[in-house]
Amino acid sequence: MIIAAAPVLSPSAGYVMLVLFGVLWIGLGIWWGRRAKSYDGFAVAGRNVGLALGTATAVATWITSNTTMLAPQFALQWGLWGALGYATASFGLFAFAPMSGRIRKLMPTGYTAVEFIRRRYGMAGTIPFLIISLFYAIIWLITMSMAGGKLLFVLSGIPYEVGMTVVVVVCVLYTLFGGMYAVIGTDFIQSIIILVGLVVVAVAVLMHVDIADVHQELSVERPMLLSVFFPAAIMSLFNNMLFSFGEIFHSNVWWSRAFAMREGVGPKAYALGGLLWLPVPIVAGFLGLAAPALGIGISQPDTVGPLVAATLLGTGGAMLVFVVVFCSLASSIDSLLAATSDLIVNDIVEPVLPGRAGSQAKRRWSAIAIVLLGVLAWSAALTSSGTLAEVLFSAGPLVGSCIWPIVCGLYYRRASPLAAALAMVFGSAVGLTVYFTIGWFVASLVGAAVSGLFFLIGTWISPDDFDFDSLAGTSDELPTEQDEFELAGVEQG
Repeated sequence: MIIAAAPVLSPSAGYVMLVLFGVLWIGLGIWWGRRAKSYDGFAVAGRNVGLALGTATAVATWITSNTTMLAPQFALQWGLWGALGYATASFGLFAFAPMSGRIRKLMPTGYTAVEFIRRRYGMAGTIPFLIISLFYAIIWLITMSMAGGKLLFVLSGIPYEVGMTVVVVVCVLYTLFGGMYAVIGTDFIQSIIILVGLVVVAVAVLMHVDIADVHQELSVERPMLLSVFFPAAIMSLFNNMLFSFGEIFHSNVWWSRAFAMREGVGPKAYALGGLLWLPVPIVAGFLGLAAPALGIGISQPDTVGPLVAATLLGTGGAMLVFVVVFCSLASSIDSLLAATSDLIVNDIVEPVLPGRAGSQAKRRWSAIAIVLLGVLAWSAALTSSGTLAEVLFSAGPLVGSCIWPIVCGLYYRRASPLAAALAMVFGSAVGLTVYFTIGWFVASLVGAAVSGLFFLIGTWISPDDFDFDSLAGTSDELPTEQDEFELAGVEQG
């Protein structure tokens, strides 16, 4: 018997919860935004974030709707390898941990990943990297916006367009008021809510589901989901792992946090964040595996996780799922808005208006950028018809092509501008071709492989002899305030 995938909450209950959380996050954004008196405070929280908040923001930002909604979809489509494959995204945090320390040391007054590429590789590397960074950030914003609309529709029947619009507006407003202070402060609260909520959901689901029954049902009806020799699933595992490396290594979301943390904090915060994040997609993936055995009808595979939990646990479970996924959405959207606005201000506006972009002007440009990014994500999500995986992984080949230029650029002095440019251009081009001709589940893997080959060729043809001390540069603006980042009495480690 197939259980109808009807909303568990009433639309009125959904609207009430949406309003309550919207007011809460906007209020917190305004409260913490009072500390961002300079652009340095607004963009990188005074470069004084400690271990507790640093770990919390890493966890909350990486527990996106992709974790809570795509991990179950991967398990539903790819079986055990799908759930385990999504968990490999934690390797990106582990690998970035030592890199964040080197970034903070090499560029103590830096703001963005593009700034590093510009100083390291010049314009030859900057142009393709800037295009890739903006494209990826917008794609990620679109998927987060889509997830918000889908979540509210599945759980409460609120129209997709309405739910998606409210989620985007709330995140834009509190990021606009508070910048990185608001982002990291709300991330701290959101990470606690998400982790506690997921534990409660997991325990409650296990009380309603017999794992042996799930295994038996899958063995009979869908044995490939349990097979360790599922070729497409194995490819998706490595594809997802390389996609996560590319995501974290290149994205200004993670670089801006490296610049915001006190020196020595980044490696510990990212390593702890990876450990805390690792079990989350495995737990979420179980919901996807349970769906066929429970006979729950799934019309959209990227909604299987929230739908299974809400159906099994009733109204209380649906409310808890709503809270967890809403927090995971907000913690990612605000991070993207803040980090991408930094990129626009420091790497597009400031070079175009040299000497005229002081602290207050940069703050105004950041506000404009945040609003425009929100409008762009909203308009694209309004008309998008693909699944979250299809939309998100369209950026996979591009971010995969950035792995070698970033890693070698940080540690290898002979990495050259020609090598970086060839790697990003050809890795992206070939990877995108594979995305459209074969499928999204191998595109990142191919893009990273082709990028590595061309990076090697470019370095052999034109080796560099880079002086890493030149990355330190000078800062146009030093902090004008004593930034002590102790939110709501939270003492930093």
